[in-house]
Amino acid sequence: MRNDPAGVPSLGELRGDCARCFGLCCVALPFAASADFALDKEAGRPCPHLGGDDRCTIHARLRPSGFTGCTVYDCFGAGQRVSRVTFGAADRRTDAMTEVFPLVRHLHELLWYLTEALTLPAARPVHAGLRRMRERTEELAAGTPGELAALDLAAHRREADGLLTRASRLARAAVRGPRQDRRRADLLGARLRGADLRGADLRGACLIAADLTGADLRGADLIGADLRDTDLTDADLTGAFFLTQPQVTAARGSAGTRLPGSVSRPAHWTAGL
Repeated sequence: MRNDPAGVPSLGELRGDCARCFGLCCVALPFAASADFALDKEAGRPCPHLGGDDRCTIHARLRPSGFTGCTVYDCFGAGQRVSRVTFGAADRRTDAMTEVFPLVRHLHELLWYLTEALTLPAARPVHAGLRRMRERTEELAAGTPGELAALDLAAHRREADGLLTRASRLARAAVRGPRQDRRRADLLGARLRGADLRGADLRGACLIAADLTGADLRGADLIGADLRDTDLTDADLTGAFFLTQPQVTAARGSAGTRLPGSVSRPAHWTAGL
């Protein structure tokens, strides 16, 4: 994993690269017919739209085809790791790959959070612990298929979460404002237009279809927050942390929405899809 000039590992390699993957997410993961998916698919069965070249045949029209769920998914780079590294010089997809893939995906998501936590200046008191945890997580993700299958993922995530929680508290304490505690709050459809959520703890909060138009979320912790169909029009998420691309892509926004540099503005925000 490459480091930036400050010695912090880069987030760049923790993004999915379909060109270097055997379409693992299109096989390993299940989904049910819903507003997000046009049909049912069992885990381990290839999606009918997966081509012989391991690429999606409707990738350019996923949303109008009823597969919005696919557009908001990111493997955090686990697909190319399993396809090209974990199984050596394999030249085709195997059942063993699809079994290991979800585990590595969880580890890579954790690597994303740990890497971002190391960029938070106020969290410096726990940077040493975060670095050690990141190194350990990287070692686990680089394990053999057998080692990955034997991994107690839940225990490892609990240990890492303790460090991430401490980093969050330190980072949010440096933000001026009331710093609301809305951890795991049920804010489904909530009217939060123009709300002052600077430095808020929104970990695991349900914000589905909430109206956050013009809200101030600077320095907020958004780890695990459900932002499906959340209206972020003109909202300010500058400095918000533990925010991932899938969360942003699942939301609605505008040209006036201000985002942290770790994520990009989804194309459908401007296309109006």
